[in-house]
Amino acid sequence: MSKLTICYGDNLERLREIPSGSIDLIYIDPPFNTGKKQARTQLSTVRDEIGDRTGFKGLRYKTVKLGTKEYSDIFDDYLQFIEPRILEAHRVLKANGSLFFHIDYREVHYCKFLIDQVFGRASFLNEIIWAYDYGARSKSKWPAKHDNILWYAKDPEDYQFHLEECDRIPYMAPGLVGPEKAEAGKTPTDTWWHTVVSPNGKEKTGYPTQKPVGILERIVKVHSRPGDRLLDFFAGSGSFGAAAAALGRDCILVDNNEEALKVMEHRFRGMPVEWVGWTPSDSEPDKQRSLFDEAPGS
Repeated sequence: MSKLTICYGDNLERLREIPSGSIDLIYIDPPFNTGKKQARTQLSTVRDEIGDRTGFKGLRYKTVKLGTKEYSDIFDDYLQFIEPRILEAHRVLKANGSLFFHIDYREVHYCKFLIDQVFGRASFLNEIIWAYDYGARSKSKWPAKHDNILWYAKDPEDYQFHLEECDRIPYMAPGLVGPEKAEAGKTPTDTWWHTVVSPNGKEKTGYPTQKPVGILERIVKVHSRPGDRLLDFFAGSGSFGAAAAALGRDCILVDNNEEALKVMEHRFRGMPVEWVGWTPSDSEPDKQRSLFDEAPGS
């Protein structure tokens, strides 16, 4: 059975605790440096005779604010913040491991230049465009409706790429390929169309900037094998860990935001989780043990 290890604390310090060459796959979704405070307010609608809205069969309801989850996304020295973490990511990856760096148009060009220097330009294999169509549309410029995911292999001559494990997508013109191919679908290109996490869907945790598990499962399936050890050191709501666990991989998740740990505590309740530096509400402090006290696979 796969295991999640969830660590609370500064991710640079936690990275330095991980043995070199012990991680098969890293995915990170760092702050995008939007210059804003990212926040999401959770709301619930409940029955109330004097509520502010009318629903099915004329019943009255009111909206209740459950709380707001937020974090600051403002960095004056963004690349200086990212660089030591990329250096550590390169160190902890296995020889055939890969890094997936999720960012958007504001910083992607600067980050690629930085990661090229750490991994080498030859190690850059793809820029994946995650395209979606949700949210407001600017009237002063083309609306930004995509994110960028940079894929680097530690060794560009030796890396995991199991395309046969990838989910298949429909042909846009199925009549041109015949019924057999149309039924089977095709493998994706470097542009991935996938909806954002639905505001009303079961997947939603309420955490700002939560990424859909469907995108992350594709990365996990193609770039690792069952039993591998994965890492996300900007874990947020823990979506990468959810994808890893669902597909039989172990995963280490790191975050220094208490709201993120609370979200993951709720999200992974009932699953085998080892907590490092954090005591879940249903656990005793003396039962917590650090993964990094032991070598991988011991």
